[in-house]
Amino acid sequence: MYTVIKRLEISAAHQLSLSYLSKCSNLHGHNWIITIHCRSKELDENGMVIDFSVIKKLIKEELDHRNLNEVLPFNPTAENIARWVCERVPNCFKVEVQESENNTAVYEKD
Repeated sequence: MYTVIKRLEISAAHQLSLSYLSKCSNLHGHNWIITIHCRSKELDENGMVIDFSVIKKLIKEELDHRNLNEVLPFNPTAENIARWVCERVPNCFKVEVQESENNTAVYEKD
């Protein structure tokens, strides 16, 4: 089994729609760190699981320096973002979304 890991740093804003009072309901930003894990039993014709530049194009170019509420069709929690990234990147099985040094959400496919 081959595994590749791509780490992206993204600056983006969001505001959360929550069922309770929270300062996160206000528009605010993070310097997100998104770690994407992809794997495959076999390599493609180029000898890769996936080209790192493809991951960058699919995720960073879509989210960097954006208001995530305007880009994503769901409440942009770290958990929801992790799932969205995993579903978007071929051969992805795990995504970690760190919105601050002490707060990380992880999504893994079953």
